[in-house]
Amino acid sequence: MAFFNFNDIQNLEKIYKINLINSCSGFKSANLLGSLSEEGIANVGIFSSVTHLGSKPPTLGFILRPTTVPRDTYKNIKDLGFFTINHIHEGIIEDAHHTSAKYPKEVSEFDMTNLEAEYKGAYKAPFVKGAPVQMSMKFIEEVYVPSNDVVLIVSQIQELYIDDELLQEDGLINLSKGNIATINGLDTYAIPKFKTQLSYQRPKKNN
Repeated sequence: MAFFNFNDIQNLEKIYKINLINSCSGFKSANLLGSLSEEGIANVGIFSSVTHLGSKPPTLGFILRPTTVPRDTYKNIKDLGFFTINHIHEGIIEDAHHTSAKYPKEVSEFDMTNLEAEYKGAYKAPFVKGAPVQMSMKFIEEVYVPSNDVVLIVSQIQELYIDDELLQEDGLINLSKGNIATINGLDTYAIPKFKTQLSYQRPKKNN
């Protein structure tokens, strides 16, 4: 088994270290975040850090790298207060990945890919048409993490759209049925398959 201590990791070649640490946490969510600038330009970008923070109220978060350089998604969210989260499915992986390219703020990633913007519901932010799970999000707060110079964006679900065939009677969204992608590291994608669903666990009683 390969072994690295803290000093080993610190001294690794840059790209090797980035790949290693970005993949050691396990499979990550694969989402496209849609936002709208004050000038009306639709922005869409790929994020692998969206995570559940709580259900009451329904809250999700994601991590932004340092904002010392322009971050269009961050600016749009702060300016307008709303954005969308769209699950990446197998059919759009390459286009979704291309949204990581650095375009000027006046260029919409929708125009540079085959992704199509879709507007619906009560909030002015673009969804990705065809995404099996789509969410309208309201910005709540940001939490600065000084040790890594990153920002946790906290947001609440305002609207939730789910393809009918994915939604189970118990409320579980069976992502495998939608061929939802996951990210391994920075640039590697996988399509997980449903294995089993286990019941709520309680402590065993002593004999």
